[in-house]
Amino acid sequence: MRTRRIVPSALVVATTAALLASGTQPAAGQGETADFTVVVEEGANAGAARAAVTAAGGQVTGENTAVGTLTVKAPATGFVQRVSASDAVLGAAPAKPIGEAPKSGTGPGNREWKRVEREHLGATTPDTTRKAPAAPTAGLDPLDGDLWGLKLVRSDIARARQAGDKRVYVGILDTGVDGTHPDIAPNFNRELSRNFTIDIPADETGAEVDGPCEFRGCVDPADHDDNGHGTHVAGTIGAAANGFGVSGVAPNVSLVNIRGAQDSGFFFLQPVLDAITYGADVGLDVINMSFYIDPWYMNCIDNPADSPEAKLEQRATITAVQRALNYAHRKGVTLIAAGGNNHEDLGNPRNDAASPNYPAGSAYDRKIDNKTCIHLPTEGNHVISISALGPSGLKADYSNYGTEQTDLSAPGGYFRDGFGTPWYRTNENLIRSTYPRNVAVVEGNVDEAGNVTPKGEAAGVTKYCQGTTCGYYQYLQGTSMASPHAAGVAALVVSQYGKKDKAHPGTLTLDPDKVEKVLVKTATQRACPVPRTVSYENVGRTAEFTATCAGDTKFNGFYGHGIVDAYGAVTRGGNFI
Repeated sequence: MRTRRIVPSALVVATTAALLASGTQPAAGQGETADFTVVVEEGANAGAARAAVTAAGGQVTGENTAVGTLTVKAPATGFVQRVSASDAVLGAAPAKPIGEAPKSGTGPGNREWKRVEREHLGATTPDTTRKAPAAPTAGLDPLDGDLWGLKLVRSDIARARQAGDKRVYVGILDTGVDGTHPDIAPNFNRELSRNFTIDIPADETGAEVDGPCEFRGCVDPADHDDNGHGTHVAGTIGAAANGFGVSGVAPNVSLVNIRGAQDSGFFFLQPVLDAITYGADVGLDVINMSFYIDPWYMNCIDNPADSPEAKLEQRATITAVQRALNYAHRKGVTLIAAGGNNHEDLGNPRNDAASPNYPAGSAYDRKIDNKTCIHLPTEGNHVISISALGPSGLKADYSNYGTEQTDLSAPGGYFRDGFGTPWYRTNENLIRSTYPRNVAVVEGNVDEAGNVTPKGEAAGVTKYCQGTTCGYYQYLQGTSMASPHAAGVAALVVSQYGKKDKAHPGTLTLDPDKVEKVLVKTATQRACPVPRTVSYENVGRTAEFTATCAGDTKFNGFYGHGIVDAYGAVTRGGNFI
């Protein structure tokens, strides 16, 4: 098993000290205030850090002792450098987005994620709305015939041996989960589910972020999703095999919403940290993370193009997230993450000209040093990184890759797969999963009466009903869709081989290193294509998408150790524990 590249904490500390020694810090001001996450230095006294916050003009409003962070309200300008001058503080980051999932509206968060995952919208495609088969195969659901990803990871045959155990809990760290969806409700655990975010109608400039609050107090219920991304992920992992709609890779496990994202899809630092550590504390077995760290696509500890404050922000983010991941791993959580949709080799990244992506218009070009820059959370400690494949088994054009970070591969959808065949540019090449009705209505894919609109039909949106109970389903593509396939298989591994968790009675547990070993050893090995260099120009992509697969059949940059295999994991995995 390979060693993951990690930015050393000692290097972060050393460069922070050098930066702070290079100049005087701004004096505390009396202007506008903002929220910050302050990272306490390893081994430092928390009281000293609190005193440093006060001395720098801030007020502590919260604390996460698991990772050593303080939530602080302080002057908007100058606070980061002032508080970071204390020996008790490693750094601080303003409370702005650190992660992003695709957006539904037209706000500041719309960018490449949405264009990738919903590439099929507006394209010339045949009508892909299907009628459910009259008699689905035993153990499968009526719409499962369109779930090629379920078949590629062999979940359809694995469930004869292991379909998941309710004592296994999978956390969805995303935009929320629609716990009322007919395919989610049977497996949704409301008792443990939490929303760590507060809706933000607009930013300080008046620009819309989440829009008007739908619920009093601007806090959505823990069974609500106003974006749709999290519900799609949850369905792929564990939609119930209940004879209705679709089923997930692990259709009998428990699903827990640990929401860390705004309605708009932005992820803020503190909610993400709180979601990870909460999930670890309540005994979650698997956490799926289908997002990446913003506002920096790459978080760097000492990029020459960054300002002193920007460097401190990124170092604080790196350290805090790494601590949270380490904490979850120690508590028995298997961490699965999307590899990213930037069509690049993460071991040899291109220049980053898109960061910081918040607020709008702030980006500038940065040359990325692979040794001191990190793509989080997928390059974080103990995280299993997943690349995305199309229905032909080819690496999807958008998917990141590389021998340095790709652990495994899984179905993520590839709209342009099957060039020269009837498959090409069809909705069925994507991943179908659960879709909240409220989001479908807002997006114009379903009308107020609950009928799929012509726009929805063109996008492949499906309505499935039994009696008066109806559910909706949509197609998306991305490494965000690949990661939950792997998370579902990980949940099956815990279900099959886990032991009773003494710390959390009534649940199962399995060392995450053992889970990873089973996933790796039972994966379906796939060799690099011939030739190794793949051009996507024939499907309309630029030369920037051209990718070269390094490695051999046992391990390579496109597939990692192979394609996750549910059947192999539950039938042969015991040989590796």
